[in-house]
Amino acid sequence: MGKLPLGLLQQFVLVARQGNLSHAAAQANLTVSALSHQMRQLEERLERRLFERGPRGVKLTVDGRHLLEAVGEHFDGIEHALARYHTRHHDGLTLSASPGIMSSWLVPRLPRLVAAHPDLELSLQSSSTLVDFALEPVDVGLRYGRGEWAGLHSERLFGEWIAPVAAPALVARMGDADPRDLSRWPLLGEPTPSTRWHDWFTRYGGTRPTRYVAQFDSLDALRHAALEGLGVALGRMVTSKSLIDAGRLQVLGDEYMPVAEAYWLVYPPRSLEHRGMQAFREWLLAEADDYCRQMPALGSGMTID
Repeated sequence: MGKLPLGLLQQFVLVARQGNLSHAAAQANLTVSALSHQMRQLEERLERRLFERGPRGVKLTVDGRHLLEAVGEHFDGIEHALARYHTRHHDGLTLSASPGIMSSWLVPRLPRLVAAHPDLELSLQSSSTLVDFALEPVDVGLRYGRGEWAGLHSERLFGEWIAPVAAPALVARMGDADPRDLSRWPLLGEPTPSTRWHDWFTRYGGTRPTRYVAQFDSLDALRHAALEGLGVALGRMVTSKSLIDAGRLQVLGDEYMPVAEAYWLVYPPRSLEHRGMQAFREWLLAEADDYCRQMPALGSGMTID
């Protein structure tokens, strides 16, 4: 068999952990076709099938899991050892955020950041997967949660509310159906283990339906289904506001439920001395304060755990 190129093994670890060729290819700056060819080449060299390929991604076979266990931690060690030697432009800033908050809240405000700091070089990574600051050259992240990330600095930006939202086309089809009586409306299930619909009916009453018209494994797919008029989703107001303002979604009723999670600025201790990070942090906190002042008073009472 001869010696395996380390590059093949490194790409294997990336694909194995991502579970998705498209995501892994984007991270490796390769085409999906090129990365898929490399994985087949590795399988041929080892004479072992490492992946089971399906429409929703790739899964490791038993041989694939054994190989990942054998080599994965070694690449982690190399990345960790080399992290301190990364040379970067002092004003360059790499930021990771989920697609929702990135596109709906951050990107529309970036022209003001660029105007205030024209020398700041931004690199934006949109991903639902939490970045590992110890292994990846990322300076700062925007996260949704409760601020509990060990070893990281977390600064709360603003809270979140949820409310039933539907496309105007669905509202038109439902005719005179009372938007406050959601038992008559087709509901879209959130990714498990979410209990948001249970919390909603517990808080505001009504008869909870015995099933959803469709259940989704990602919030992005859920949002698209709501936009297409398939059913009613529980929309996060921070990330849904632009769609509501554009008339693509409507809030059903007049109740907004506060939740325990919030949006946070998160960064490792090493970013404290990064000049670009300091400028971004100061700007972002000011934007968040301004946003909180402009937000209408939504909901009331205690948050839902």
